[in-house]
Amino acid sequence: MKHITFYLDFISPYAYLAFEKLPEALKGLSYEVDYQPVLFAGFLKHHGQLGPAEIAPKRDWTYRQVLWLAHQHGIPMQLPQRHPFNPLALLRLAVACGANRYVCETIFRHAWRGGAAADDAARLQALQEQLHPKRDPASDEVKAELKAGTEAAIARGLFGVPTCEVDGKLFWGFDALVPLRAYLEGDPWFTQGHWEAAAALPSGITRSR
Repeated sequence: MKHITFYLDFISPYAYLAFEKLPEALKGLSYEVDYQPVLFAGFLKHHGQLGPAEIAPKRDWTYRQVLWLAHQHGIPMQLPQRHPFNPLALLRLAVACGANRYVCETIFRHAWRGGAAADDAARLQALQEQLHPKRDPASDEVKAELKAGTEAAIARGLFGVPTCEVDGKLFWGFDALVPLRAYLEGDPWFTQGHWEAAAALPSGITRSR
């Protein structure tokens, strides 16, 4: 049985789509999944990037694409009242509860179904009451655990969400569910040096920042 770590941030519509699609995408395979909440903004800061929603034309395309993907794959989805939103309360709640599939599903659907504000105080309170966290989401312990999880993910080479890690290989994005399944099925492409060759390609030019 293969072990998959699914890195997620509830701010990401692609993470929501991949989370919903994962059981179908890997149907019939033997695997187990750990769900790891991380702060996507921490990745952006570390790598010196803007988020998709911080570039106006890309922001528009992102919302159009995720709505189309949801339609294409039959995944219920409505954009939240405002986006991006601050995901820290949701991430800390997941950590405080223990981020199993039920917890993550409940929080993802809070954000990406119904069209309400994901960061609305009354809705957040109701969500917390529904999930009954084992620890206080506002505690220093939970905050430190989320930070440590984010830093550990960066150290493992993550730059975005969703990312699935298996056998040290990172599969990033909703569309990466296809090669992830191929890897788990033993596709020989992964043993022919292509994966390693991609990382060895030299750069021809570097832009100054």
